[in-house]
Amino acid sequence: MTKDLQALTRRKARVRRALKAAANGRVRLSVFRSSKQIYAQIIDDAAGKTLASASTLEKDIRSSLKTGADISAAQTVGKLIAERAVKAGVKDVVFDRGAYVYHGRVKALAEAAREGGLNF
Repeated sequence: MTKDLQALTRRKARVRRALKAAANGRVRLSVFRSSKQIYAQIIDDAAGKTLASASTLEKDIRSSLKTGADISAAQTVGKLIAERAVKAGVKDVVFDRGAYVYHGRVKALAEAAREGGLNF
């Protein structure tokens, strides 16, 4: 592994360790951000299942967006994941930003999810 990948892996593990301590039985809203897309999942770690997911690769979202790698795309995915989570009966989550800084697309997704009805 390169030095940058090792740092990324350590950062992600550090964030997950802190989330596990603070979760108190809540499910996790996990975000993955690539250079071209953004993905979000609601994960129940106790059961090992994904309860809801959304990404910019979905046909109805992809057709309405200019690109999957901007703040408006992240806001769309945030609203959609919140809508699907509420439909699945989830209101309280823990936000897992992974190794990403809470800024830009990650922050836009989180704020849109809060507006959609998720509490974290």
